[in-house]
Order: sequence, then structure tokens, then C-alpha cells
Amino acid sequence: MLLFVQQWRGNMMNRAEDTESTDDTPTCLSEKTKTSSSRDVTQEELDRLKTERVLVSEFKQIKLEKEAQKNWDLFYKRNTTNFFKDRHWTTREFEELKECRELESQKLVLLEAGCGVGNCLFPLLEDDLNIFVYACDFSPRAVEFVKQNPLYCSERCCAFQCDLTKDDLTGNVPEGSVDVVTLIFVLSAVHPEKMKLALKNINKVLKPGGIVLFRDYGLHDHAMLRFKAGSKLGENFYVRQDGTRSYFFSKEHLAQLFKEAGFVSEVNDYVLRETVNKKEGLCVQRVFLQSKFTKAALPQVS
Repeated sequence: MLLFVQQWRGNMMNRAEDTESTDDTPTCLSEKTKTSSSRDVTQEELDRLKTERVLVSEFKQIKLEKEAQKNWDLFYKRNTTNFFKDRHWTTREFEELKECRELESQKLVLLEAGCGVGNCLFPLLEDDLNIFVYACDFSPRAVEFVKQNPLYCSERCCAFQCDLTKDDLTGNVPEGSVDVVTLIFVLSAVHPEKMKLALKNINKVLKPGGIVLFRDYGLHDHAMLRFKAGSKLGENFYVRQDGTRSYFFSKEHLAQLFKEAGFVSEVNDYVLRETVNKKEGLCVQRVFLQSKFTKAALPQVS
């Protein structure tokens, strides 16, 4: 398992791009920097953040929460399977899965929490023939796209709709059966008050010592700083024009969330990078959090 995690950390740093959509694909990438602190913020950016004191009205915030699933379903209705790129980089990250098996014939069990339309799932299944993947998503439409994919095979994967904040995962995934959970650009879409509920839900299906591999938006990422007035829902929490929402994590807050949900922090670093987007003529600073958390082992009975 240790070798697999080391491979995952290295390859996450070598991703071609970390982006929400193909529209943001840059033409030039700087070297990546892994650091314990987020990037420096300019005075202009600080001033802009300080002036963002007016929050979206409580009425609209309640409406956004009630319509969260509908907004993601509409997102996939508009974009079908074309918005996100297939994450073929996962084949590199998971190529050492066989090394963490006690036996070569051992089948590993994964959970992809927030699978979208399968951009990560299917490259992974193609690359490793000896894994079984549970894959869930908030959007029923996204799950249907997964099941309609010609590569979908019920003998190798099980896709289901799930609200991680309220639907018990053990209804589809046996308790304590999962070796690895991937949580990649997912938790940021959950309301901050419900994030711990999602993590506790995930904790139930992980084996003791099982791991969560996490990647998401970090504090002061370019995407956070470009939100316009009228988009702020709360501290580090914003709404996009299509009604989907995004939270930007500090490493301290993330570590505390996982600790309170029964996890131990193994790796928790900011990843800083600079990207050039020719379409917008911009050179922007991206900030992500790359982390690994382990489910606390059960106490030994004397």
C-alpha cells in the first residue's frame, strides 16, 4: 500500500492539467510546487477579498441547497459527456496497484466518490483488470451516462446515485469493504456544513487502515479570486452562474474535517502552479490541495 501511495503522490504532481473543464485548458504549464503554505496574495487581491462582505441572500442560499441536485443534473444535460476530459492520467497513478496487493491475484476494491460520467472510472478499469470499483454521483443523469457507456460492466463496477451527505453508502457498498476511496474535486461542491457528514459516510465503507486520496481547490486559487460580486455564499464558498457551488480549502480546515470524521492525516500539502490560458490571454495562479488520509485502525482488544 505504501508504494502505491508514493506512486500516487508523484503522478498527481505530473498531471497534464488540473481544471474544471476543457474550456480552461492551458497551453503552457509552469513547474509544480508542493508546499505547506498557500500562495502569496497580492495587495489588490487582498483588497478585493476584503470588500466581499455582502453574501448571497439567505432565501437564495436555501434555494441553491434545495436545488443542488437539479443544478448538477442540468449541468450534465447541457454538457452530456463532453465537458470534462477523460482522466487518462489515472492509469499512471494506479499502475502500481498490484504492488500493494498481498497476493498477485488479490482484487482491490475502490470507491470513486463523485464519479461524474466516468472520466476517471473507465480509464482505470481499462488499465487494471483486477479491481472492482464502486462509483457514485449526486446526479442521476451522470450515473445513467456511466451505465450507458459501452465499457460499463456490472461484474467489474457498480454505479449508483448517492447524496453522500444523507444517503447511507452501506446500502450499496458493504461496510468496511473498500481499500481505497478517491475524492477528487468533489468535496468542494458540498455545502460546508455537510462536509463532515459525507466524510463519516465514506469512513463506514473503508476498511481499517484504508485510504482516501484527495485532490481539490485550495485557498486563493485563481478560480476563487475571479468570482464577481454577488457570488459569495460564505467564507471561501461561492456559487457559479449555473447554480453549482465551490468551496476553497485551507489545509488546516481540511485536516480538521477529516480528523473529526475519524481519519488520520498522512499527507496534506498545497500544490501551486502557474498556467497560461491563450483563450483568455491570462497567466494565472492555481492552488490545489493534495492529501492522503487513513481510516484509523480499530483499537486492539486486550
